[in-house]
Amino acid sequence: MPTIKTDLLEIFFYDEGPRNGPVVFLLHGWPDDIRAWTHVAPLLNTAGFRTIIPYMRGFGPTRFLSKDSVRDGRGVALAQDTIDLADALGITSFSVAGHDWGARAAYLLAALWPSRISKIAAMALAFQPRGEFPIPSFPQARLFWYQWFMCTDGGAAAVKRDPVGFSKIQWDTWSPEGWYKEEEFEKTAESFRNPDWPAITLHGYRSRFLHEPVDHRYDELQHRMGAIAQLKIPALVFSGDSDTCDPPDSFEEMDHSFTGGYELLTLEGTGHFPPREAPDIVAKALVRHFAA
Repeated sequence: MPTIKTDLLEIFFYDEGPRNGPVVFLLHGWPDDIRAWTHVAPLLNTAGFRTIIPYMRGFGPTRFLSKDSVRDGRGVALAQDTIDLADALGITSFSVAGHDWGARAAYLLAALWPSRISKIAAMALAFQPRGEFPIPSFPQARLFWYQWFMCTDGGAAAVKRDPVGFSKIQWDTWSPEGWYKEEEFEKTAESFRNPDWPAITLHGYRSRFLHEPVDHRYDELQHRMGAIAQLKIPALVFSGDSDTCDPPDSFEEMDHSFTGGYELLTLEGTGHFPPREAPDIVAKALVRHFAA
């Protein structure tokens, strides 16, 4: 597997498909890894797209170069990592498909680097205008129990003790029962054994609601995002009608946030992991969207 080094990270990634094809970055979610794209990427490659699939910071073999770096898990950091990888590969323009955390990175890439992003596709996560995380409604807050859990010292300690067990709860409860095989979870869970996974996970959620230390290299990006309420890049958004983390009503009345084109696909019988649960449908929709 190829790697590149940025100022902060050694990023491991897959680079597949025709070298001269249009480039699509496939960004995995949380708690997941690049295996989410196992049955999607080959269909994009067959359709002529080159796919770049990185392990995000804190996942799998991707590592920080210094023990002193702030383990910043915010979306702006994930988006900057993607730009850094694209720069290292000499890729100036590309499309992005992201799931969950990867979807947040896709939205931020479209917002902060619109001249470099052709189109985006986002799965299982709605766009947050201005990068804000308002306290949700009581029903949604109940679904977000894991976020509040991590904001307590005892909850954070539990995640550090058993990151794999914590992740499995999400797999067991965010999609219809029986949607995955234990063997597949165990293979994916190797990514959650990255020594930085707990720190990145905890920072990604705690920094939304608590005063956590941040990497100040992202201050300017965070400041710019605070003024962006609409995206100009064409967007395809996937929602699962059986998603019990980000249910379909999370995506209602979101079209006004997209001025460059917006399509919402609600997938029947699908939960929070569309690339895994409905890979053929997802891949065909991505090909149509990115090739249009």
